[in-house]
Amino acid sequence: MLRARAAHGYDGRMATLFSRIIDGEIPGTFVWRDESCVAFLSIAPLAPGHTLVVPKREVDHWLDLTSDELSHVSGVSQTIGRAIQTAFDPIKVGMMIAGLEVPHVHIHVVGITTDGDLNFERADASATRESIEEAANRIREQLVAMGRSEVAG
Repeated sequence: MLRARAAHGYDGRMATLFSRIIDGEIPGTFVWRDESCVAFLSIAPLAPGHTLVVPKREVDHWLDLTSDELSHVSGVSQTIGRAIQTAFDPIKVGMMIAGLEVPHVHIHVVGITTDGDLNFERADASATRESIEEAANRIREQLVAMGRSEVAG
């Protein structure tokens, strides 16, 4: 496990919650996995399909990502956003970097109808595993239809 963490920047500190999800220590509902980042659904979604795009390397603040890392996670977020747009047909797909709750960069990709839909006070902490998995399947189907080989599940 330490070797896996070293591969994405683990420096001996306690692994973040997201590194533990990436490493499989904690379950996650993944829709994307490549050499440098993953995407998995939020367990407290703001809307169905709310996805977190996370670099494998542990970096606390997005300003500390390399330009290549930021470009990659942004591009993956755009791809996931397109899948969410098609799967759930929201008015728009919002993208937000907040990062106060977990010290590991992550981009929230969420279908929205108003700016208020990005308010974390509206998160559904009681979302069921079944509803999250159903949303993930809808996103995966769209990623496959887009010809993406990075689909995880």
